[in-house]
Amino acid sequence: MSNKPTIVLVHGFWGGAAHWSKVILELNRKGYDKVYAVENPLTSLKDDAERTRKMVAQQQGPVLLVGHSYGGAVLSEMGDMPNVIGLVYIAAFAPDAGESPGSISQAVPPAAFPNLAPDSDGYLWVKYDKFHESFCQDLSADEALTMAACQKAPLASTFGDNITAPAWKKKPTYYQISSADHMINPENQKMMSSRMAPKKTITLDASHASLASRPVEVSGLIDEAAQALS
Repeated sequence: MSNKPTIVLVHGFWGGAAHWSKVILELNRKGYDKVYAVENPLTSLKDDAERTRKMVAQQQGPVLLVGHSYGGAVLSEMGDMPNVIGLVYIAAFAPDAGESPGSISQAVPPAAFPNLAPDSDGYLWVKYDKFHESFCQDLSADEALTMAACQKAPLASTFGDNITAPAWKKKPTYYQISSADHMINPENQKMMSSRMAPKKTITLDASHASLASRPVEVSGLIDEAAQALS
């Protein structure tokens, strides 16, 4: 019987659970046999936090929560659950109370801000022909094309949903900064990670899609957190 915690992975905007595919394989090779990637609707922070909360509540034993991008805001909103042992942020938002991903981005805009476009239904997209350079410039053109075609657009209003009581103030945290990120300004990542006083921070010369371009290093940080907190 494995004594490793269950790992629940939370995706961000413009992607789904499958964005974690390479990390899932790496974690499996490290002996993690209980890894779940939740599929969130991206309709509001409340909806996404509730969906993730339900996933975590279904798990037996300790859970390590891992969030990419906007998934970090979801962790921050719902991660203070009794069975959650820690939070790992992968190029992710970690808003404080009263902050939103949108307010943080507007204060220090990312390079790809002009490449976001709302549609007539209120969903916010990364422009198809700008996806590679915006989201995942360190992936191949083929991988970028697939991500662009499969992108899961959030309701634009979700960007403005404020955190209430951030779980990172109560749970041990780890953070991975992407220094070549065009979707969340690296300066914002440094600010958010430093104020939570994480147990460990690593910086990768990676795009926003570090979970896909640098899965070995990302899974290594997750593994280190899981071992330290178990």
